[in-house]
Amino acid sequence: MFKGLGGLGDMAGMMKKAQEMQAKMGEAQENLSSITVTGESGAGLVKATATARGDLVGLDIDPSIFQPDEKEMVEDLILAAIKDAQARAAERSQQEMGRIAESMGLPAGMKLPF
Repeated sequence: MFKGLGGLGDMAGMMKKAQEMQAKMGEAQENLSSITVTGESGAGLVKATATARGDLVGLDIDPSIFQPDEKEMVEDLILAAIKDAQARAAERSQQEMGRIAESMGLPAGMKLPF
């Protein structure tokens, strides 16, 4: 296509691949908003649901833990469930991005976005 232009043909190919990658990354980022994960604590007494982007979208608390003298424990369980959901969201996000990277022929384990 670009005969006689030396390495410019390769550069055009690289630019095209970069644009494709950018489009796929944008699509993957949008998809992360529709994927949900649930973190929990206290053997399931507190559950937090987050998107794979890490946005908290739900909190489910078993009513049996509401006792006035255990306020600090309840707060700790809520925080633990939220942190668990966020950790799971980050893990799921990396899995999805890794899948995109593999589909583009990038090395396994390469973290995206760069």
